[in-house]
Amino acid sequence: MDTQRNISDVTVVGAGIVGISCALQLQKKGHSVIVVDKLAPGEGTSFGNAGVLAECGCVPVNLPGFAWKVPGLMLDSHGPLSIPFSYMHRAAPWGLSFMWNSRTSKFNRVADALSSLLQNATQRHLQQASENNAGQWVQSSPYYYLYRDEANFRDDSVAWNARENRGITYDLLQDEQLHNAEPAVSGQFNFAVSLHNHGYVSNPEKLVKALADSFVRKGGRILQADIRDIRFTDGQPSGLITHKETLPINSLVVAAGVWSRKLAAKLDRDIPLQSERGYHIEIKDPGITLHSPIMFADGKLVATPMENGIRFAGLVEFGDLDAEPNEDFCHRLFYHAKRLFPEIKTDSYSEWMGHRPSLPDSLPVIGRSENYSNVFYAFGHQHMGLTLGPHTGELIAQLVDGEQPGVDLTPFSISRF
Repeated sequence: MDTQRNISDVTVVGAGIVGISCALQLQKKGHSVIVVDKLAPGEGTSFGNAGVLAECGCVPVNLPGFAWKVPGLMLDSHGPLSIPFSYMHRAAPWGLSFMWNSRTSKFNRVADALSSLLQNATQRHLQQASENNAGQWVQSSPYYYLYRDEANFRDDSVAWNARENRGITYDLLQDEQLHNAEPAVSGQFNFAVSLHNHGYVSNPEKLVKALADSFVRKGGRILQADIRDIRFTDGQPSGLITHKETLPINSLVVAAGVWSRKLAAKLDRDIPLQSERGYHIEIKDPGITLHSPIMFADGKLVATPMENGIRFAGLVEFGDLDAEPNEDFCHRLFYHAKRLFPEIKTDSYSEWMGHRPSLPDSLPVIGRSENYSNVFYAFGHQHMGLTLGPHTGELIAQLVDGEQPGVDLTPFSISRF
């Protein structure tokens, strides 16, 4: 069935935090907007993220020297990285590019670009939530990076120097200061960085759903449909072919996370967008109290206080979009949870696996299509989708309105691939 009724100014593909933020910011500028996704709002990757608003995220995972650490990370049975043997040949080109991007000159350019997106990220979240009756899910707090001791912290100096050079500020907590702030933390950890201007979301799914509800109350539409193809008329994209109907489009925003690759390939080019599978366990009734989110620096995972317990999220696995979750990764999260919090009770918990949309240079794609003036991209945020949602939405709204964006978007162009 082909319908021409109720054509919105802008169609946003993707109902995660990035897509819903784009929809809200476009709506705020007076556009009629429809959001299309095969899942309900907040039920994809946004459902399971760590919940941290990480303004310190200007430092990508592939720090200079990262390539030399990969073998050790792969061999560590409790480590943060895994690539199934059957997938290695497919992951190799992406992985080699990822490691090539860890050289110092490229690292600095990436950190500068990410830093430009991260300015006032927490405040943007608080404002967007407040404007849309979702304030209960977003709060300011410290964000701790936890180390065994000061020497362990000094070993991470490249990352901290990079953050300091880009305006990130923090305090250092040692021994009694740390354990007074977070009494449940194991005594084997006696040093922490307490970052300023951070925060967290106590239920990411409910945040996105609350924002989506506000969007609908203000006149927006959400269509739950599986997009199968794009219709072109006179050489221009004119409709989304879904399993239900062909949905006419005026302007199109592609914000579908890792699933954006297929649409981008039809509109511009195939790009190396990879599923970086992330895991979480959420422990209910943990028997301990966590006041603020903690990054366990050695284990590369985050513990975050949630509405109903504590979520442990992180780790990296590369694999097919439709591959079954790796149960071993949840075991790794339990192992680290008990190292961090010896008194934690783990009787009641849930498990989750999702797909981070990752590009080998650690930068998202934000900008206008090369081929079509009415198509815009907002995907590939890797570990920073939650943090960057509101600002990405603002930038897309500026582009759709023909305004000069508040950030130089050259580093995020799809043309870099």
